[in-house]
Amino acid sequence: MKKDIDWAAISEKLPTERTEEQKAKRAELFDQFDPNGNGYLSLAEIDKGCRDVLGLYEIFECKRVIMRAFQAAKKAHNAKAGGSDDLGPDFVQKIEFRLLLVYLAKYFEVWQMFDEIDDGEDHRINMEEFQKAVPLLEGWGVTIEDPETSFQEIDGNGGGQILFDEFAEWAITKQLDLDDDDD
Repeated sequence: MKKDIDWAAISEKLPTERTEEQKAKRAELFDQFDPNGNGYLSLAEIDKGCRDVLGLYEIFECKRVIMRAFQAAKKAHNAKAGGSDDLGPDFVQKIEFRLLLVYLAKYFEVWQMFDEIDDGEDHRINMEEFQKAVPLLEGWGVTIEDPETSFQEIDGNGGGQILFDEFAEWAITKQLDLDDDDD
């Protein structure tokens, strides 16, 4: 049985808006995530921060979400800056922290979709599961005309199963949105 997610509580803990109040809250959170004060967040520090600082146990227990958010956020500033910082490519910096929080929320939402489709709970979606999920996918904002073709497009490595990373890339590109997350 899938558990109910308190999206309002998660949203409250992730200050992603561009207001002065949320910016100040993010600065405080970043300092709490960065115990050594070096201005760089490792994957381990982010993982620990999700659990100990934010108390987001749902996300903490979902390591794939944290990893995807970390990978996406750490690239953001360096891509813009031309990669001039020697340490930046391997860490999330303060300038990327808001994006990290945005990505945590979005990838967690995508994980909930993936988990809903994955009937076998083996962290893979097979063709049968995908075909059964077509009505769900339509409810989340994408029309699937040909399930087999769509499945093959998503299955980037051609392994016959859709993995979370593959599904996440596709779902974000298609701008899927859970109907119960109140976004």
